[in-house]
Amino acid sequence: MTQTLPYGSWPSPLTAAEVSAATPRIDGARFVGADVWWGEGIADQGGRTGVRRRDASGAVVDVLPAPWSARSRVHEYGGGAWTATPDGVLLFVERSDQRVYALSAGQEPRPLTPAGTGDRYGGLSWQDGTLLAVRETHDGRPVPTRAIVAIPTDGSGPTEIVADSDFVAHPALSPSGRHIAWIAWNHPNMPWDASEVRVGRLEDGVVAEWATIAGGSSSPVQPVWVGDDDLLYADDTSGRWNLWREHLSADLPRRPVAPADADTGGPIWVLGTRWFTPVEGGRVVAVRTHGDDSLVLIDADGTVRELAASLTSEVCIEDVRGSRVLVSGSSATAPSELRIIDVDDPSGGLLVHGGAPEWADEWMPRPRPVTFDGPTGPVHAFDYPPRNPGVQASEDERPPYVVLVHGGPTAHRGGAASGRIAYFTSRGIGVLDVNYGGSSGYGRAYRERLRGQWGVVDVQDVAAAADGLAATGAADARRMAVAGGSAGGWTVLAALVSTDTFAAGISRYGVGDARTLATDTHDFEARYLDGLIGPLPEAEQLYIQRSPLSRPERFRVPLLLLQGDEDPVVPPAQAEAIRDALRAHGVPHAYILFEGEGHGFRRAENVIRALESELAFLGAVFGFDTPGVARLELD
Repeated sequence: MTQTLPYGSWPSPLTAAEVSAATPRIDGARFVGADVWWGEGIADQGGRTGVRRRDASGAVVDVLPAPWSARSRVHEYGGGAWTATPDGVLLFVERSDQRVYALSAGQEPRPLTPAGTGDRYGGLSWQDGTLLAVRETHDGRPVPTRAIVAIPTDGSGPTEIVADSDFVAHPALSPSGRHIAWIAWNHPNMPWDASEVRVGRLEDGVVAEWATIAGGSSSPVQPVWVGDDDLLYADDTSGRWNLWREHLSADLPRRPVAPADADTGGPIWVLGTRWFTPVEGGRVVAVRTHGDDSLVLIDADGTVRELAASLTSEVCIEDVRGSRVLVSGSSATAPSELRIIDVDDPSGGLLVHGGAPEWADEWMPRPRPVTFDGPTGPVHAFDYPPRNPGVQASEDERPPYVVLVHGGPTAHRGGAASGRIAYFTSRGIGVLDVNYGGSSGYGRAYRERLRGQWGVVDVQDVAAAADGLAATGAADARRMAVAGGSAGGWTVLAALVSTDTFAAGISRYGVGDARTLATDTHDFEARYLDGLIGPLPEAEQLYIQRSPLSRPERFRVPLLLLQGDEDPVVPPAQAEAIRDALRAHGVPHAYILFEGEGHGFRRAENVIRALESELAFLGAVFGFDTPGVARLELD
């Protein structure tokens, strides 16, 4: 029998602990011999990143045992922290010292890079017997330097191949080994503002000369050789990241490959992300994004067909072997999957890891793409209404909602299953996930709506989406909370001081003072705000006007602050300044500092506590019980 209970108080089998365990964070995957290896965040082991494989019996076996952790800190966000040789030698960056190690079966890891240099490594790739990496050197100078290096496996130390720019990514050796292609960009640009595809001629393993073949005013990504003088890459000169092909040895113009009104490519937040790959027969498998992701096969004649791969969000091409492609991502029914897709097999592929969580599918909300009118154009979002098979609310009640604001702000959310979202929707709390202007996944023009307008357009769009949903009668306009982390936390705080839309806010390591962020943050984002607000000192007044901490008297509704004590991107001082302002103005709030956490929470106990705290906070503010979760006292 269906019970009738108030929204927010519905009993649910989804505990915070189960949500934490049921959403494995896939961190790279490779075909190795006859097996598939993958990196995985292991929350109940202190958040370390292990490398695992599935053996012949189907059991999951650790390749990289505890306490080793494969995690890079290049650009602070890392990426590409491990790879492997075809014969099964694991090559990885150890989190604690950022050195590169080699691990052979039955042996202890041995270092391949020297100690005590201040070097960090990321973007590891094994190409034709050579280990390539991006090296970031912190040697006491004000700004770290970066280079593409080759790392011999005999431990003799890295060789610098090329530098010549503030940032480098995606190194790719040509089949003959005579050339190398890579992505480069310089301050004040972020890679999605302006980058270059460079090609260098190698002499004795070092770039003797190089030339830019694409980019400068656009944002190319991921060069891949499809012949010794034939290069494939993605570029957004048309307004969408599409594939382009260039013959370097012939006097031929570059040509587009199956252009579409969708993105094959995205922001380089982490190293090693791949959106496409050549497969046998002169074909290409590519991710295409417009709101949701899809996976397509582009034949040699340019014909395109969609592959039956159910994945719809955060889809990443991990590796390829023949006609088989290893792909990670999320689907409408599974928060995290690793699949092998055979492009010549019409089925949905072979599930390697992840898949549907333990609780029944009837508990998972279905994403509903929605679009609302905002002051500067359409605002895209995904709506997840409350869903519980055994409970309903009274007909005259409207559900409370959490409006999610992603970080970045140049990032994107697709419509997919999420244990975190289901944690709320199964209890009768709706979730609206907003891709405000500035988000990727909808083309360059949509992304650049935020240029110079951070703290304005994002706030307007999030408020417009919330108001638009409430106007349909799907949500209770009096019980809407806004929640986000990092740059999303900035939008949370800015929305609370700039609008009257929200009755509560949840900020995870959010930015309260833009000037402090510009001076305190790490080098990768040190000039990010030049494009989002304006260059300093010329734009200082804009920084002051838009910073939530400049208007502390405008904080009027309850706020939950969650912060890691080792966050190098948004240090705890930002959250503590917000806490002090709330305290000074008598605004109900809670501040929780998580020991040993950085920019994002990885340890199981902290992930659990943060999620339960958010639910308890909503219950305290909106006046409903939270069965199984202790009350949260607000200061």
